[in-house]
Amino acid sequence: MARSPAPRRLRVTRLPHAEGLPLPAYQSAAAAGLDLVAALPEAQPLTLAPGARALVPTGLALALPAGFEAQVRPRSGLAARHGVTVLNSPGTIDADYRGEVQVILINLGEAPFTVRRGDRIAQLVVAPVSRVRLVETASLAATARGAGGLGSTGLASASRSPARKKSIARQPRRAARKPDA
Repeated sequence: MARSPAPRRLRVTRLPHAEGLPLPAYQSAAAAGLDLVAALPEAQPLTLAPGARALVPTGLALALPAGFEAQVRPRSGLAARHGVTVLNSPGTIDADYRGEVQVILINLGEAPFTVRRGDRIAQLVVAPVSRVRLVETASLAATARGAGGLGSTGLASASRSPARKKSIARQPRRAARKPDA
């Protein structure tokens, strides 16, 4: 089995209200996200009523390297069991931001949900980003999909939809085209 490359180092500053809390950590060997914990005061848990949202502090600031971002994503267990998710998912932390990482949680569930100090509330995924130079053009190259969006490809998978299978099969293969420099 191939070994994974050594992980990149990410500088993090623990703010005073996060003293005693663990740093974000991967919860399994192949996890993509580091779990973020709530840096709320011990005596002041936060209760989210159904439909309510709140900005939850993590007590951490990051120094992401240039060319990277951090994405704040929901934890699937919170969403599935309680209807609690990250409102602006994924929240993007830019490489030049040095303020506290905070998580906008929303309770889409039917019951109040309480967040306590040290609760795992979200995931942090660090990823490379591409920067582009926009080039304005009068028209775009045609594709089979065209301008269809927002559900235009339907609900059925290609394996369940005979009409979609035929439509895919009839598509001519196109040679890869190099992007304009």
